[in-house]
Amino acid sequence: MLQLQSTRCRSAVTYWLVKSDPEEWSWADQIKAAVTPWDGVRNRQATNHLRAMKEGDLVFFYHSGREKQIVGTVRVVKEHYPDPSDETGQFVVVDLQTVRALKTPVTLQQIKAHRRLSGLALVRQARLSVTPIDANAWKTLCELGGVNP
Repeated sequence: MLQLQSTRCRSAVTYWLVKSDPEEWSWADQIKAAVTPWDGVRNRQATNHLRAMKEGDLVFFYHSGREKQIVGTVRVVKEHYPDPSDETGQFVVVDLQTVRALKTPVTLQQIKAHRRLSGLALVRQARLSVTPIDANAWKTLCELGGVNP
């Protein structure tokens, strides 16, 4: 009897948001590097989000600290692998490639004020450095940022 092996079929891109303190790694740094490993994440939930990212997924680049705004988008070009800066071997990185800057940065204040965005993990779990973004929120945030989704 033939036994079929189950495979994961993935037809849609998943959306994410990553945070960076611009004094540590800014959008200008990301543009200059073009592709960079997203390293140093030490929160378990954020690490699980990195593990869930797949090649081709789109990601908002968010400046934390004083700015608190989405400034651009990047794309996952390499799925998770061990974080070379982690001696314990528990944490992972993904490689992110610069896609584009938003025409108009989208501030946290705008996000909190928008009824369709107020439930985002960015608002509910403010300290989490990697969060999922649903497709409707992605579209809304792109529109607010002046770019096509």
